[in-house]
Amino acid sequence: MSYSGIEKDLVSEICLDAIQAKVYLLVTCFGKMSFESIAEKLKISTNDAKKASQDLMSLGAFIDISPTEFEAMHPRFTAVNMYRKMCERQNIEFKRNKIVDNIGVMLEKPYDDARTK
Repeated sequence: MSYSGIEKDLVSEICLDAIQAKVYLLVTCFGKMSFESIAEKLKISTNDAKKASQDLMSLGAFIDISPTEFEAMHPRFTAVNMYRKMCERQNIEFKRNKIVDNIGVMLEKPYDDARTK
């Protein structure tokens, strides 16, 4: 499955930056990991991985398992929650967004598969 379309939707609809979108997809689809593992897999700096993971925590997408390890919340909820927070930040009306709903639907199976190995 190609995640480039989902990554573009995360950037365009939820206003994540490119690194946040990549980190979100990685942890959602492969399960909890440390920011060091995120950095290694995405070939980014550990500082960028840590910052993106912490940003995603504040957006309601991740929880911290330990000071260095992060886990994604269920994508059906997080996509909508991140969208709601983006609407609040930009002072626009929150209403149903089918693209955002589809992000959660498309990521549900990889999310479940990664957690039932």
